[in-house]
Amino acid sequence: MFITQPKIRILRWLGCVIFALVGFMTKADNNKFTTESQLPSRYVNEIAHFWQQGNFSHFSGVNNVRINYATFINKSEAIPAKCLVISSGRSESYLKYKELSFDLFNHGYSIFIIDHRGQGLSQRLLANPHKGHVENFQYYVDDLTSFIEKIVTPHCQGSKPYLLAHSMGGAIAARYLQDFPNNIQAAVLSSPMLGFDSGSIPKFIAESVLKISAKLNQWFDDTPWYFLGHKGFAHNAFSDNILMHSSIRYQLFTQLYKSTAEIQLGGVTVQWLTESQEALKKIFNNIDKIITPTLVLQAGQDKIIKNQAQNDFCQQLHQLQPHSYPNGKPLVIAGAYHELFFESDIYREQALQAVIQWFEQHSPSTNIE
Repeated sequence: MFITQPKIRILRWLGCVIFALVGFMTKADNNKFTTESQLPSRYVNEIAHFWQQGNFSHFSGVNNVRINYATFINKSEAIPAKCLVISSGRSESYLKYKELSFDLFNHGYSIFIIDHRGQGLSQRLLANPHKGHVENFQYYVDDLTSFIEKIVTPHCQGSKPYLLAHSMGGAIAARYLQDFPNNIQAAVLSSPMLGFDSGSIPKFIAESVLKISAKLNQWFDDTPWYFLGHKGFAHNAFSDNILMHSSIRYQLFTQLYKSTAEIQLGGVTVQWLTESQEALKKIFNNIDKIITPTLVLQAGQDKIIKNQAQNDFCQQLHQLQPHSYPNGKPLVIAGAYHELFFESDIYREQALQAVIQWFEQHSPSTNIE
C-alpha cells in the first residue's frame, strides 16, 4: 500500500496526539492516592523504599522528655519548599503514617511528623507504659512549638509550613494556632478532638464523675489511675472496630501495633482526661485568636469524638474570624468513621483531595494573586 505525503503528516500528527494523551494519563495516574488494591504490594515495595529515605531522630521537649519525630525532605520541589507538619492523634506513632506520608510526599510536600510525649516512640511518662497520660496539656503544644521552630522551619526556606492534624492532634493544633497565629500558612483538622461524647450519660454527670475520680486519685494514690473503664493495650477484631471501614488498612494497622510493642498504648488516665477537658475550654474561650485559614474535616459516622463540638467550633470561628473559616461548617465525609486517612478509598480520597485543595487554595502564590 502506497502512503502519500499528506497521509504521513496525518499519521505523525495522530502519533503526537496519542503520545500526549498517554503522557497526560500517566501524569494523572501518578497524582492519584494509593488505593486499597495497590496497598499490599506498594507497602512492601515503593512505600518501604520511600520510608528508608527518611530521617528519624528526637529532641528534648518540656522537662527534658524525649520527643521522637520523622522527616522526609522533598528535594524535587521548587523554592520555597512546601513543608507539611503532621500532628497525629492519641496513641499514634509516625510509624502508622507510612502510606499517608508517601502519598503527600508524592504531591510535592516535605513531611514532618511528631510523636507526642507519652506515646509512639517518644518517652513514656509513667512506669506503666500503657497508660495514656500527660501532666499538662500545654506540654503537647510546647513540644509542637519546639518541633516547628527547631526542626521544621530551617527546611522551609522562608515560607510558612502547612499543618495537618488528626483527632487529639487537632486539639493540640488548635491551641498552637491560638498561641502562634502567624506561624502556619493553612491548617486542616481531621476529626479533631474538640469535645467528648458521653453517650447516654448527661454531660453534668460525666463531668462530676471525672472530678470525683480526680479527687480520689489525688487523695489515695500518687500514681495516676486509669479513668473508669480504661485499661492496657488491647486488640479489637476488624468486625468490632469503629475506626475505619478498610479491612486492608486495619490489618496493616493491627499488625504494626502487634509487632511493635514500644508503640502500644492503652486507655487514658484521669489526669489526661482532666487536662484535655481544660484544653478544650481554652480552645473555645480563645477561638477568636485563630486567624490561620483552617478547614475541619468531619467523619460523618464518627463514634470516637463529638461531632457537634466540631460544628460549634466552625460556626463560632466563622462568626469571629470569617477569613479563617469562610464557610462556618465542617466538610463532612458522609459515612466515614474516625480515621479518615486510613479509611476505605471512597472516603479517604475525598478527605485527601480536600486537604490538597485547601493547601493549594491558600498557598503563598495564590494569596499573592
